[in-house]
Amino acid sequence: MDASPLEFPCDYPVKVMGKRTPEFRQAMLDALGDEAGVVHDIAERPSRDGTYLSLTFTLTVDNREQLDRIYRRLHATGLVLYAL
Repeated sequence: MDASPLEFPCDYPVKVMGKRTPEFRQAMLDALGDEAGVVHDIAERPSRDGTYLSLTFTLTVDNREQLDRIYRRLHATGLVLYAL
C-alpha cells in the first residue's frame, strides 16, 4: 500500500537550487529528460546576490517511483545544492 498523501497522476512542483552558472538550467532540463513527461512551467529566481539560482519545474508525475527517479537524476548532475 502506498502511504503517500499524493494522488497520482498529479502536477507536482520540483524545486532545485544550484550555483548560477550558464549551464545550470540546461543541465537540469537535460537531467529531467523524458523521465519528467510534461513540464508545464519553469520558474527561475536568482538569489539576492546572484550567486545561486532556484528553478521550479511543474511536472505531471504518474507515481511515486517516477518522482523518486526524477530527484535521483537531478542530484546525479552534481550541480544541485538542494531539491524540494
